[in-house]
Amino acid sequence: MSANPKGIVRLPQVEQLLQEPILAPYIRQLSRPLVTDVVRRTLAAIRQEVSFRTDGISDETLYARLEDDCRFLLNQRHARVINATGTVVHTNLGRSPIDPELWDSVADVNTGYCNLEIKLSDGKRGQRKGIVSQLLSSLTGAEEGMVVNNNAASVYLLLNELARGKEVIVSRGEQIQIGGGFRIPDILALSGAKLVEVGTTNITTADDYINAVTENTAMVLMVHCSNFVVRGFTESPDIREVARRLPEHVILAVDQGSGLSTERFAANETPSSNYIRAGADLVCFSGDKILGGPQAGIICGRKEIVQKLEKNPLMRAFRPGRMVYSLLEELLVRKLNRESEGQGVAEKAATGQAVIQERAQQLASELGDKVRLLPSEMVVGGGTLPDEFFPSWSLELQIDKQADQILADLRAMPLPVIGVIRNDRVQLNMAAILPREIPVLTEQLRSYLSL
Repeated sequence: MSANPKGIVRLPQVEQLLQEPILAPYIRQLSRPLVTDVVRRTLAAIRQEVSFRTDGISDETLYARLEDDCRFLLNQRHARVINATGTVVHTNLGRSPIDPELWDSVADVNTGYCNLEIKLSDGKRGQRKGIVSQLLSSLTGAEEGMVVNNNAASVYLLLNELARGKEVIVSRGEQIQIGGGFRIPDILALSGAKLVEVGTTNITTADDYINAVTENTAMVLMVHCSNFVVRGFTESPDIREVARRLPEHVILAVDQGSGLSTERFAANETPSSNYIRAGADLVCFSGDKILGGPQAGIICGRKEIVQKLEKNPLMRAFRPGRMVYSLLEELLVRKLNRESEGQGVAEKAATGQAVIQERAQQLASELGDKVRLLPSEMVVGGGTLPDEFFPSWSLELQIDKQADQILADLRAMPLPVIGVIRNDRVQLNMAAILPREIPVLTEQLRSYLSL
């Protein structure tokens, strides 16, 4: 850059800066137009600064500013991180990771053309759900199954199609709010259904539901409490009794939430198949949290009702693409065959305490006295099993540095590490750290701790 006789620095042209080698990696990862915008904004900000007007700016400072601003944008791009929080299904960290073998097994389907909506038997147009419906029937015992984008879409779809303009009975204790401000009363209003509250926060009986039924009642909706637990003097009805006593014109729907099916590690959670056997007409749940597949909403139940939902015009907005369908197909096949790839990350972590301890001990031996190995706990997370904790192991970093700064340093690593603070110390919980991440984590920590 150059200065005029009065000493005022003239900044380089944008195009000149874009040719600098320091920006080449950001152009590859962000695109030239985005980096161009960053450069323009940075230059505009510098021109407004008093220090620039009086003293100018050095090349080194300018390039550092440009790199900082590009890096800030790059950090907003989706990227792999190591989950060392102890929350296995972490909403902020992408919820449940897909098993690598599962992902690889559907690569051909998703990187070429596929029979998404064509029948290979006669070449005519077919339905896009493949064999997912049959697999879901085998898993849950339901007559039919279908898939939408997520479980919030499941709830909205069944309310919109089956209860628009009519009454839906919901217990006061189940009018919950989950992440992102999703509230059951709000979603009922948006769908066009009318909320009828029954029971109290802690007690709702079968009589409460039955006595609230009118000719305009379309549905009884039972909702999984997701992210909280009510303790003490509580009571909830036997779903079999409610199903038996409801008039034929009232649909019994259950938002089961978590997606527990054949897993056996959550004793206090009701599997979706149990609701079907108890008489629920519809059960909806998440495809990723416990099940272990891609994020999706799954609806299972009576065939004529599910088919009615599939014909709703909203399905054009809610239907998933081939990646979700192919991953769910492969996952369900393996789950029904009881293969390890059919297990979700929550099941693997909750039933693998010995493996977690072994990995923690191995990593601790590599890092020596810069870490302390200690027993800890993990949770499933993601609005699932809010009151259940499972054994885990953590490494506590033993370095003389502020905990907040250590967390920031970990996030700035080539493969960012997301830890937690416990008792003013940074801990890395091993529960959700995947086997293939251990070598990278070891090397990054060795370098960070200067070993």
